[in-house]
Amino acid sequence: MTSDSNTNNPDREANMDTTGSGSDENTTKIDSDVLSAAVRAIKSGELVVYPTETVYGLGVDALNPDAIKRVFDTKGRTYDNPLSLAVESVSAVARHTNPSERAMQFIKAFLPGPVTVIVECSTAVPDILTAGRDRVGIRIPDHHVALSLLERAAPTPITATSANQSGTGSIVDTNMLAQSIQQNVAVVLEAGETTGTESTVVDPTRNVIHRRGAMADAVMAWLSDVSGTRPTIES
Repeated sequence: MTSDSNTNNPDREANMDTTGSGSDENTTKIDSDVLSAAVRAIKSGELVVYPTETVYGLGVDALNPDAIKRVFDTKGRTYDNPLSLAVESVSAVARHTNPSERAMQFIKAFLPGPVTVIVECSTAVPDILTAGRDRVGIRIPDHHVALSLLERAAPTPITATSANQSGTGSIVDTNMLAQSIQQNVAVVLEAGETTGTESTVVDPTRNVIHRRGAMADAVMAWLSDVSGTRPTIES
């Protein structure tokens, strides 16, 4: 979507100017019509910016290869750097992935929450999302706006990646969105400032923490207790 086409999109024109009523990112109310517009955009293969308990995310239909390509291109992200997907509930995890018993134990313990869990993906997940790998990161954000969006979009999962240009800082407020991002999104769900702490990325099955972030100490303690050994920490 180009800057010119944005003026012809009534959903975007209305919603780019829509803000929440308050500064607390997990109590700000989002109008139902705005959420409906965001869901329509996702179902149409368009991009949506949405808040989470960590940073603002860039969401599209995570099963739509063309839409996923738009995320990579909009962010300037290389295709060998996989994206994660978000779902609305723990019970929805098995809809798109094949988690191990330990992974499901972990998911039930930590999600919804600021943790990305690496699990085996189903054949329905496009290779472009995972960079051809057989595993994918899965998120259930602990944020009422994100969860409302996911519930309305279900059973469609949504990409879970920060709404920034690749290699730049995370977006904690929609005022920080790069112009190149703004020009390519259909709807921005504004819900105030987020915490700015990235999610911890963990593979419970392999006892590996790929990235330390929010709740990293609790994740490490859980893995150590369940596996009997300290997890490998990659960063």
